[in-house]
Amino acid sequence: MAGRLEGKVVLITGASRGVGEACAVACAKEGAKLVLAAKTIDPDPRLPGTLHDTARAVEAVGGEALIVQFDARDAEQCTDVVERAVAHFGRLDVLINNAGAIFWAPVADWNQKKFDLVFAVNVRASFALARAAIPHLRKQGGHVLMMSPPINPLASTGKGPYMVSKIGMTMLAMAIDAEEKANGIAAHALWPVTAIRTAATVNLGMGEDAEWRTPDILSDATVELLARDPRASTFRAWLDEEVLREAGVTDFSRYRCDPEHEPSCLSIEMVDPGWTARNGR
Repeated sequence: MAGRLEGKVVLITGASRGVGEACAVACAKEGAKLVLAAKTIDPDPRLPGTLHDTARAVEAVGGEALIVQFDARDAEQCTDVVERAVAHFGRLDVLINNAGAIFWAPVADWNQKKFDLVFAVNVRASFALARAAIPHLRKQGGHVLMMSPPINPLASTGKGPYMVSKIGMTMLAMAIDAEEKANGIAAHALWPVTAIRTAATVNLGMGEDAEWRTPDILSDATVELLARDPRASTFRAWLDEEVLREAGVTDFSRYRCDPEHEPSCLSIEMVDPGWTARNGR
């Protein structure tokens, strides 16, 4: 039986580990061909996961993957990633802007170099990749997905510049959806309800297993969004649980990092303090 993404070509940035790797494998299971883009191609003892590792995981579920090493801070390399994807597979159906730089601190504790890095990877690269992808997506319609949050200006304490960069991604998705709707392109933003266990959250000491879910919850929500007809989709800044609940999922226990503990909705405090009350959590 054909998968829901059969024959689609999906470009994922930040695909060497974590959420990017999980999304790649989930899309491959649904029949998509993958373009895996990231900076890490050789093993690094400080940071597990490479593009080759993700490619092997995609191939293990019967998928096909093209590896493209690139630096998200370089706009020309962002354009090259898209062009290489189309040259190899002949089309592009989905762009997932997953690559990200994270740093949390009060504004006074940020230096300019860190600020520029976060904005270059999160906002500038998302813009450059989307700009390069849109002409190809127009040919048959498709999706642009930003891994970014709903907009809540009250939730930036201690992480202001980082959240501005992520909200910038959400604003780009909103604009793309409105501007390209007539061309069959849908754009979405997707954000986790709880913290996700990735190399970044582990290395930065941003919690422990009892506070985290696995990246699979985001990858499953991603597939649900991408399986929709882009011509019938309208922009929304989604939370992962919202997408999965619409798909009929009500038990999220399989996404726990610690099987004995359900994580609290820490991310909700970041994006929307009223969501918990409205949804009975």
